[in-house]
Amino acid sequence: MKRRTLDILFSIGGLVLAGLLLVAGLVLTSNANFANTYVTDQLSAQNITFKQASALTDEEKQVPCLTQYAGQKLTTGKQAECYANYIGVHLQSTAGGKTYAELGAPQAALREQVAQARQTNAPNLADLEKQLADLNGQRDTVFKGETLRGLLLTSYGFSEFGTKAAQAATVAYLASALLALLTVFGFVHAFVVPRTRAFAPVEPAERKERKERKEVVNA
Repeated sequence: MKRRTLDILFSIGGLVLAGLLLVAGLVLTSNANFANTYVTDQLSAQNITFKQASALTDEEKQVPCLTQYAGQKLTTGKQAECYANYIGVHLQSTAGGKTYAELGAPQAALREQVAQARQTNAPNLADLEKQLADLNGQRDTVFKGETLRGLLLTSYGFSEFGTKAAQAATVAYLASALLALLTVFGFVHAFVVPRTRAFAPVEPAERKERKERKEVVNA
C-alpha cells in the first residue's frame, strides 16, 4: 500500500472521530446547561434565604458553609447541600436525633397507653396525652425536615451530574481539537510524501539474498 493512501485513510478516520467527539461534547454541554438551569429555577422558586451571619447560633457556626452563604438566596446545588446540612443540625436536636421511622414505634406505644388510660380514666391521662401531643409534633417536624432535606440533596445531586457533564464536555472538546490537529498534519504529510513511496516496502529477493551473503562473509 502506498504511504500517501495510508496517511489519507488515517486522516479521514481521525476527522470522523473528531467530529463524533465534537457532537458528544455539544450534547454533554446541553445536558449540563439544562441541569444547572433546572436546579436554579426550582430552588429560586422556593424563596429560601440563608440566615445572616450575626443570627447564626454557635451550633450552626460549626457548619462552615452557613457562614459562607450567610444572607444569600438559595439558588445553586452547593447551596442546597449546605442548607440540607443546616436542617440536619436542627434535626439532631429534635426528638433526640431520632428519624421519622424510629419515632413510629414509640408513637404507637404511647397511643396505646393513652387509649388504655382513657378506658380506665387513669389519673396520669393528661400527662400521657401531653406526651403524645409532644411526640406527634416532634415526628411531624422531623418528617417535614427530612422531606425538605431529601429534596435539597436531590437537587444537589442533580447539579453534580450537570457539573460532571460539563467536565466531560471539556475533555471531549480537547480530544476533538487534538484529533483535528493530527488530521491536518496527516493530510499535509500525505501530500508531502512522494506519490510512489510505499509503506514498509518489501525488498526484492536478489537484493535480500546479496545482503544475507554479505553479512555471512563479514561474520
